[in-house]
Amino acid sequence: MCGRTACSLGADRLRRACAYRDRRGRHQKPEWVRAERYQPSYNKGPQSSGPVLLSRRHLHQDADSSERVLMDMRWGLVPSWFKNDDPSKLQFNTSNCRSDTMLKKSSYKGALLKGKRCVVLADGFYEWQQQQSGGKQPYFIYFPQTKDAMDEGKEGDEEWKGWRLLTMAGIFDCWEPPAGGEMLYTYTIITVDASKNVSFIHHRQVRAGKGPAEMPAILDGDEAIRKWLDFAEVPTQEAIKLIQPTENIVFHPVSTFVNSIRNNTPECVAPIELGAKKEVKTTPSNKVMLDWLKNSQEGSPQKKENDLPKWKSQFIHSPSPKKTSADVLQQWLGKQAEPAAKKRKA
Repeated sequence: MCGRTACSLGADRLRRACAYRDRRGRHQKPEWVRAERYQPSYNKGPQSSGPVLLSRRHLHQDADSSERVLMDMRWGLVPSWFKNDDPSKLQFNTSNCRSDTMLKKSSYKGALLKGKRCVVLADGFYEWQQQQSGGKQPYFIYFPQTKDAMDEGKEGDEEWKGWRLLTMAGIFDCWEPPAGGEMLYTYTIITVDASKNVSFIHHRQVRAGKGPAEMPAILDGDEAIRKWLDFAEVPTQEAIKLIQPTENIVFHPVSTFVNSIRNNTPECVAPIELGAKKEVKTTPSNKVMLDWLKNSQEGSPQKKENDLPKWKSQFIHSPSPKKTSADVLQQWLGKQAEPAAKKRKA
């Protein structure tokens, strides 16, 4: 399943990271709808809001269905047919939707058949492994990153070179209060059986009889995203063929600091080394790194001229040499200290 995500890019940078080519081959960046509602977070849970991509035609009937918009929606689908005046009184959990039942359950079937498909955006998502000691070890799971992730490029650049966002298949719906009022847009993340890459995280739960391990249905590449979003050109039965597990993901262990939804700082995603100190304690040195991450949002104050600590990270499962994205993350953080260090030497 997917119970927690992180999406730390500010609104403008998120828009740049979602650049695409429309039906005519033109380079486009999706327009924001109600951008002022979007709040970056390192620890998003169900009932919070998060960024999604959808076809512009859902909002403007005469729009090209290949054009995309960004919208902040609440996580946890409220069906359009729900009659209660309080959406929080929905009696069942709709944060995740299993792919094998999405065309059977009334909560999702209607929206799906109407083409209400969206792409849920995140830096990555969290999963917890049950430990023999009784506790749970959290992991951060995301797309493999290249060295280009260290360089976001400039605003005018055609290609985004920063962090590659995780793109998860979702279904959205629009609910209107029976007594009238503002429309509420909500979404659910489609899940599939977990891939071999992350199955080790779940194996104890599966052996305990808690059902098959699940993971988000990840859309890998712009062609898959295009087909999922373009409901006018790609019918439902063809689109759902995209919903399958992917092996193209990597992960690293993180501190149990992320366990509390109230904790929303860069410490949530920072790699830790298992077998050593599992907890990332706030010290004068690593606080500098955490402060820099916090201030890396758009409009943040200038970075302090302090050296950043060199984080150690460890991959528990690394089937190929290319899967070193935790090191890329570490380098990306560390490079922010270089200008300050050079200045001191001068």
